[in-house]
Amino acid sequence: MEAKRWRVFIDTSALIAGLISQTGAAREVLRLCEAGVVETLVSTQVLTEADRNLSDKLPELVADYRLLIQSIAPTLVDDPTREEVSQVVGLIHANDAPILAAAIAAEADYLVTWNTKHFHQPKVREAVRFQIVTPGEFLVAFRNSLPAG
Repeated sequence: MEAKRWRVFIDTSALIAGLISQTGAAREVLRLCEAGVVETLVSTQVLTEADRNLSDKLPELVADYRLLIQSIAPTLVDDPTREEVSQVVGLIHANDAPILAAAIAAEADYLVTWNTKHFHQPKVREAVRFQIVTPGEFLVAFRNSLPAG
């Protein structure tokens, strides 16, 4: 029986970091996504935010970003409803509530983010059924899940 692929929600910070760095942990996570080893989840907001940030700050990378998204072919999850956002707004900074709500609605196994200031708070981590991790922490969990041998 084949093991279930992890459903991994990638937020904007990890997506952009993986694009910028050729050797960092975020890039390795994106390589797993591209290889189809994990199921990549993103919301429309993540894609829009990444596109806008790159257009504003690193316009030379916009074409590479769009190719990356095509090669990863993520599962696009719906942006959360106002009600879903309101359910988590007390847990996390209001700007991050739509991302957390989208990951919850998508039934992610992991949320990969570099936003440790807001997402790595104990009250946030305790309120969700999935792991909230940095790209490096995700890679450790992934390696530990591999069969020994």
